[in-house]
Amino acid sequence: MTKQSHDHNFKNLFLDFPKETLEWFFPQAQQNWGKVRKVEFVRQEPKKRKLSDSSLALDMPILFFFENQQLLLWLVEFQEDKAKFSIYKLLRYTTDLMEAHPQALVIPTVLFTDRTKWRKDVVRKLETRLNDRLFFHFEYIYFKLFDFNASDYYYINNPVVKILLPKMNYKEDKRIEVIRHAYSGLFQLASRMLFDKYVDFIDVYAQISEQEQKSLYYEIIQHKETAMLAQYIRDKGMQQGMQQGMQQGMQQGMRQGMQQGMQQGMQQGIIQSTKENIIEVLELRFGKISTEIIDKINQINDPAKLKELLRKGIQIKEIDSFRFIR
Repeated sequence: MTKQSHDHNFKNLFLDFPKETLEWFFPQAQQNWGKVRKVEFVRQEPKKRKLSDSSLALDMPILFFFENQQLLLWLVEFQEDKAKFSIYKLLRYTTDLMEAHPQALVIPTVLFTDRTKWRKDVVRKLETRLNDRLFFHFEYIYFKLFDFNASDYYYINNPVVKILLPKMNYKEDKRIEVIRHAYSGLFQLASRMLFDKYVDFIDVYAQISEQEQKSLYYEIIQHKETAMLAQYIRDKGMQQGMQQGMQQGMQQGMRQGMQQGMQQGMQQGIIQSTKENIIEVLELRFGKISTEIIDKINQINDPAKLKELLRKGIQIKEIDSFRFIR
């Protein structure tokens, strides 16, 4: 999966579940300032210091309005490849947002999503200090999904947690179990539209094969606690089956129609060609023939009768002996 599509998937997740994401990654916000009253998504490209500078794209700046009027501008950056992460770039993003929104408390956050163990950690903070005087300090909220054990989050009622389960840590033999908990948990906590959307997200990051998906659906159907999800999968399968059937039927009908059309076209071409041959033979042998004879020839559309007329046109000795087949 490319970096662009990876970013796009996570941005969609945060756009669809901003409050739930904040609740999991930064619970202190609502504990300190109460419930979220309004959410706004800030423009993603900060101003340039020079017009010649390359564009900087922020990953996900979200502005939260709380019950007691506190503002939190939450900057979330997604990183699948930690080698591409730069704390200096994150610092520039943060200060640009602080300048643009001086009334807001800006919280930079980085979510590392790769499922690998690291030999070397990323830089967590920057400081400039002389003796006991601190001139500069910068740090960010740090999350590495692979540091979380998926089984610890099976029963956390948060749709974002369920969607991200396949990116957490688990043993390979528990993979299908993790995906099943992701499916069932998301089904209970999200609308059907969002469930359908993020089942694809789960499948992509779990790298589930078609055969594994069939086994997973069978396992879901066998569990009593996932009865509603099992019924939804059955209904969805029936709908998809009907749509596939209709589509296949339409395609088959089009193919048959094209074949029939070609056959009919060829047949009409043969009939018209035979009529022209009859008229040409008669005129070659007897000169210009009457429009009455031509009209009668054109009224016949039976290939066998036309063939017989062509034979007669070749055999007769005078035009008066030319007789039409009834």
